[in-house]
Amino acid sequence: MAKNTTKRLIRIILLLATISSLFFVPWLLLKAWLLPLPNSIQEQLDEGINHGFDGMIVYVDQAGKPPQYFASGWHNKESKIPAKSDALFKIGSISKLYDAVAVTKLVKEGRLSLDKTIADYLPELKGRIEYADHISLRLLIQHRSGIPNFTESPNFWAAPTQTYEESFALILDKPANFKPDEDYEYCNTNYLLINKIMDDVLGFDNFQFIQERILQPLNLTHTFGSLNDVNLDIVMSGYHVGHPFDLKADEHGMLATAQDVGIFIRALNNGTVFEPGEQEIYSSIYKYEHAGWVPGYQSFANYYQELDAVIISFYSTTDPKLYNWNLSEIINNRMVKLLKKN
Repeated sequence: MAKNTTKRLIRIILLLATISSLFFVPWLLLKAWLLPLPNSIQEQLDEGINHGFDGMIVYVDQAGKPPQYFASGWHNKESKIPAKSDALFKIGSISKLYDAVAVTKLVKEGRLSLDKTIADYLPELKGRIEYADHISLRLLIQHRSGIPNFTESPNFWAAPTQTYEESFALILDKPANFKPDEDYEYCNTNYLLINKIMDDVLGFDNFQFIQERILQPLNLTHTFGSLNDVNLDIVMSGYHVGHPFDLKADEHGMLATAQDVGIFIRALNNGTVFEPGEQEIYSSIYKYEHAGWVPGYQSFANYYQELDAVIISFYSTTDPKLYNWNLSEIINNRMVKLLKKN
């Protein structure tokens, strides 16, 4: 009898926990989706802060209109410094667009081949990565390699790796998730390999190539490869729900202002980032917009063809269950509706 009572109590506790989680999170998303559309993008940002984001930055470049800059919340909430539209922000996987353009330029020059394999470029990995002699550079770019994702290793984000060697140690000698080109799975290991291949072919850090061939021609002077290259004070603070400290001092690759990312996305979509013959190559291997996530920072770089508009949006609060990711996508969609309305 006591055993049955205990089971019923456990079921009640689990039910209450489920109801509680449904009440506190999905209802917030539903509320954000159902609220009447505000009158301006600035009001939408302010509304987003009320939903729980610590800081937000948005850049809008719509054809025929001057660029627009928006910010709300905190640049640094401990110091009570208001958000700044020209702050540097960790752009996470948006950097893959820059990598793909760099690969395109090296392919056009004949220094890389999309059909050569991991085994061709990194022979030391043959036998350490399954199907290394069948995974081409093209499949790496397109996330069709089947290689395990090193950032999905247990507790990875609690103590992220800092070097290529440390990162690769997490996936070496592990079985593939699928055979090359038989499926799609977004995988950061692919671009870890791509960066290593570019470094080896160039003989120097590939970000220098990105600077010389992409950033400088577009006059993008506020895009950087590392925290080591910037004044930390101009980097927007980042916060992760449940973590008590500002995360801006953690190294996570590229940083840029929203404007710099917006100019790049415009050039990517209208083709001005490319030399003759390059855009055809790029279109065959990768996409024209992207999002990024690292602890404390989520970012979106989008081009809307029907509006001929680029929207870059930065959010300085993340959470373990990615509810804030879903919330930010709702806010992004509402900003598009505002542009259409106005």
